[in-house]
Amino acid sequence: MAVLLLAGCAAGAPPAPSAVSAPVPLQWQAALPHQGSVTELGQWWRQQGDPLLAEVVAAAQAVSPTVAASRSRIEQARAARTAAGAALLPALDASASLSRGRAQQATAGGNVPVVTVAQAGLQAAWEIDLAGGSRASLEAAAQRLLGADALWHSARVSVAAEAASLYTGLRSCRELAGVTQRDADSRQETARLSALSTQAGFTAPSADALAWASAAEARGRSLRQSAQCELDLKALVALSGIAEPDLRQKLAPVQVQPAQEAMFSIAPIPAEVLAQRPDVFSAGREVAAASADIGSAEAARYPRLGLGGSIGAASLRAGGATVSLDTWTIGPLALSLPLFDGGRRSANVEAARARYEEAAALYRTSVRQAVREVEEALVNLQSSTARQGDADAAVAGYRAAFAGTEALYQGGLASLPQLEDARRSLLAAQTGRVALQQERKAAGVALYRALGGGWSPALAPLDAAGAGLPAAAAVR
Repeated sequence: MAVLLLAGCAAGAPPAPSAVSAPVPLQWQAALPHQGSVTELGQWWRQQGDPLLAEVVAAAQAVSPTVAASRSRIEQARAARTAAGAALLPALDASASLSRGRAQQATAGGNVPVVTVAQAGLQAAWEIDLAGGSRASLEAAAQRLLGADALWHSARVSVAAEAASLYTGLRSCRELAGVTQRDADSRQETARLSALSTQAGFTAPSADALAWASAAEARGRSLRQSAQCELDLKALVALSGIAEPDLRQKLAPVQVQPAQEAMFSIAPIPAEVLAQRPDVFSAGREVAAASADIGSAEAARYPRLGLGGSIGAASLRAGGATVSLDTWTIGPLALSLPLFDGGRRSANVEAARARYEEAAALYRTSVRQAVREVEEALVNLQSSTARQGDADAAVAGYRAAFAGTEALYQGGLASLPQLEDARRSLLAAQTGRVALQQERKAAGVALYRALGGGWSPALAPLDAAGAGLPAAAAVR
């Protein structure tokens, strides 16, 4: 009866994690790309038509210290959960001893006997979790394990996005290097023809100087662009861990196909997407863990009940005689009642509640930030996609204008400044189109990161499922 009364002193239920709410819009305010068609973003990298991209992403994740550190934190959290669960179980210790010595009292024959004492036993101790403090600690550790697992996925997504950004940037840089090289070759040819015309007396020396200056400027621009591509390549080598000669060899023959139209797809309801973000999921688990910490701190203010027991065997041998002694005990059943601690336990409860409020505030912030990042990525993606047709039209128009002006120049009907002006317009249009294509790729990578990288709660890790805990999500 006393135990039942003490069980009624269990700490009150901590604040429920579900009570923490954050305003989530009912629908995205930005336009959904491709009408929000349903395609798994987990296959995003393989939908680019470039197998090397997926290889670079996987290599970067394999050598990333951030991913390795996150994995280590998972192991630490798993060990903490095991330790918290052990507090609910009885502890059992074994002991054994052997001693040998002479007795102080001599026998009737005057001999001092040698005494051998052997002992062995088992001691058990169990603290009965009346107030639920140990159960709350186990729940907190379990929630933090799920959060650590989610942060490992978050690290993988971040590294994948960084590797993809560097890779697509390198591809765009090389494409732009090709544009500048072709422009430099064209200007060099114009300067050569201008020199012949000047020598024949058909072109003024000032026009010839303009042609050579334009060619020199183009060569400098091409060399600068090539150097930038080399820097991007070395950055990608450092991130991925792929040997530079191997990466150069793999980059050369790859023909990048146009990205599939359905590669960007998200659910139309923000809450469905935000639940997939590892950082939002982890923040939610931290709220649940902080809530359980309150219960654990509250339980420390209530009585504690412990039960012990032991089984032992002893053997004493002296003077050729052996005496055996076996013992067992159950108890004591010990009750400790906190009376005065200077306010330490109350302060611990208040500190736990403050940590809960902090975790709840961080969770709300993570939700708002997630909505913002997705919205921004959608706006950038929509804008870059809408401008692609105009960029293509501009390049086609300026290319036709340049071809016509070049024909007129070669026929003596257009001046060199007119030709250079048409060439500058074509170069600007080509550069702008490459930059726009890179902007669209960057927006796609940003959307991948903002959506959690195809992270789906449908896949649960084995350890979480086996323990009956809420399912954590996994990155495909």
